[in-house]
Amino acid sequence: MYRHLVIATDGSDLAAKAVEQGLALAKVIGAKATAVTVTEPLPPLMVGDGAVVLPIHEYEQAVVGGATKILDGVTAAAKAANVACDVVHVKDQYPAEGIVETAMARGCDLIVMSSHGRRGLSKLVLGSQASKVVSLSSIPVLICR
Repeated sequence: MYRHLVIATDGSDLAAKAVEQGLALAKVIGAKATAVTVTEPLPPLMVGDGAVVLPIHEYEQAVVGGATKILDGVTAAAKAANVACDVVHVKDQYPAEGIVETAMARGCDLIVMSSHGRRGLSKLVLGSQASKVVSLSSIPVLICR
């Protein structure tokens, strides 16, 4: 069976379901868990007269603060469930790539994540990180809704 699960979260209510279900699965099968949250790179800035100056340092602090809050919540849930769970913040990556790279680097054998289950035009327009993870990974993916 599975020995090490990676649980992807962005801190949303939907992702909380994946955290809850991933930790419950890890407990039942006696697996270790690693929770990962990924923050995307700062988008390219405009150059020229219309350029907007962003306080990069403040942006980076906000990103780290947000990730810490998300992962602290997972740590508390894992402790309450009595499940061994490491946490990882992957910075400056796109979510699907960061999730798959973390799973591979940590030797995980199952990825647990949530999905809105969008189909058709909404999936095309909004994209699906779950679909991207499935297409990028040779590791099985458990999708929670």
